[in-house]
Amino acid sequence: MNYHSRKLLKLNLASWRMATVGGLLLAGLAVVAGRAFYLQGLNTNYLQGKGDAVTNRNLTLPAHRGQVSDRNGKLLAISTPVESLWARPDELKLSNDERAQLARVLGVSPQALEKTLARKTRGEFSVRRPVTPEQAVRIAAMGVPGLHLRREFRRYYPAGEVAAHVVGFTNVDDLGQEGVERAYQDWLAGREGQRRIQRDRRGNTIRDLAPIQTAQMGGNLALSLDLNIQYLAHRELAAAIATYKAKGGSVVVLDAKTGEILALANQPIFNPNNRRNYSPGPMRNRAVIDTFEPGSTIKPFVAAAVLERGLFRPDSVIDTPETWRVGAKLVRDTHPHPQLTVSEIIQKSSNVGAVKLAMSMTPQQYWDVLHRSGFGQLPGSGFPGETAGRLRDAATWKPVEHATMAYGYGLSVSLLQLTRAYMAFANDGEVMPLSFLKREPQEIAGERVFSPAVARKVRAMMETVTQEGGTGMRTRVPGYRVAGKTGTAQKLVDGRYAPDRFLSSFVGMAPASNPRLIVGVVIDEPSGGVYYGGSTAGPVFAQVMAASLRQLAVPPDAPETTTRVTQNAPPVVAAGGGA
Repeated sequence: MNYHSRKLLKLNLASWRMATVGGLLLAGLAVVAGRAFYLQGLNTNYLQGKGDAVTNRNLTLPAHRGQVSDRNGKLLAISTPVESLWARPDELKLSNDERAQLARVLGVSPQALEKTLARKTRGEFSVRRPVTPEQAVRIAAMGVPGLHLRREFRRYYPAGEVAAHVVGFTNVDDLGQEGVERAYQDWLAGREGQRRIQRDRRGNTIRDLAPIQTAQMGGNLALSLDLNIQYLAHRELAAAIATYKAKGGSVVVLDAKTGEILALANQPIFNPNNRRNYSPGPMRNRAVIDTFEPGSTIKPFVAAAVLERGLFRPDSVIDTPETWRVGAKLVRDTHPHPQLTVSEIIQKSSNVGAVKLAMSMTPQQYWDVLHRSGFGQLPGSGFPGETAGRLRDAATWKPVEHATMAYGYGLSVSLLQLTRAYMAFANDGEVMPLSFLKREPQEIAGERVFSPAVARKVRAMMETVTQEGGTGMRTRVPGYRVAGKTGTAQKLVDGRYAPDRFLSSFVGMAPASNPRLIVGVVIDEPSGGVYYGGSTAGPVFAQVMAASLRQLAVPPDAPETTTRVTQNAPPVVAAGGGA
């Protein structure tokens, strides 16, 4: 190679270019070094935070839900700690053997487990909530990356189905879904806490770093329920439903002096401890949510209305023929009496007599009494889903509707609402606000509905219902005077009243001299040819009332010999179709 060739191979660069490139390289190195010094020497929090983001987690600490008890301290809802299995998709790595082993531990097929683990989600998800203690031990021993156990609380209901419709239940996230669990969710739930933990690459907790926020336990609740009385109501209602092969039914027991709900039972029932295969029907609190036409149980309010206006006295005699025409409607008494006093109209449950009483007032006057008694308004118990029933404005009433409302058709009520309204007769004209929580008598003030004199007169009329010749002889309670009213209403099916489907009821109070308890009973579609309220709902009332009065040690107000003919007395067929 000659000199000229070697000269062409030489890099001939200007000195300023080399200096520029060298300077840029040195500047880049300086920037990197400065940044490294800044992050590692001056601002160490940045890299520490990045590292913590990989290994540290903020763990939610579930709050211990408050307890629910009855008025005597018997537990109705408690929370117990359990373990649940969760998965982190980005870390989950299962070999075929581990997958098969996990399926065996959980008691599911490998295909079902695969479907659960293949869930498409960015965050962690639950695999099984809860797992048994034995399953938790075996899963922890497997040490599978991406699977971890989490401590949670599960709600347990010691009374089971007996108090289920009142207490309600929580879902898998411990949130109240029904009953007082839902109504008092904020009070019972408490406040979740948080703590910071450090995990290794397999997701195992290796160090507890620091608590961030302590979990705050939820508040406890003492309900107005008396579990002993609740059990009595549940037992007697279930027996009646089985005896009469009925579709369902409800019982409500109120303390007339305080407005506390001592018992509330429904059929069908559900078990809140068994969370599989829930269906809406049995979970529905029929006594609070369902409405029905009250039938003859509305008649005492008709009597109170005419007495209050001075239109009649209890001994006023009224002509009561077998039929009475109002427009196109023919009102009929099944067992007519030519004449009846106002008191006997209640005792015999005369439809014709009740219509004549109601139509002696204007629609607005009668509506005022019904509205003041709480019909067409929420009962105010605070229970989720409670209904106001239906009471149309008096200005829309036609004469035939004015007549039918006298014996309980054309308006609708819930059993809780109807039983509450009877408090006006039990409490000398005053109605106390309802409560599912235990309260002291001095905490409440009642609302006056009728004068004391009118309330006592109507209560005396209702006492004759349970005596000889009345429609409620099977409601007697040994040793106590009982006042109440039977009701039997045909059910509306597809816009027509079905001739063979009835809703039977009885609402009563005892001791009649100074009522302490009010019990309302409804039997939905009793069968077998026995459907009158005095024959089906009446015996349930008598059994629940008798046991409840003994439970509360209420002194008797009548010689026991005068009321010995109770449960086995033959049913008395009402004079009116609504008895």
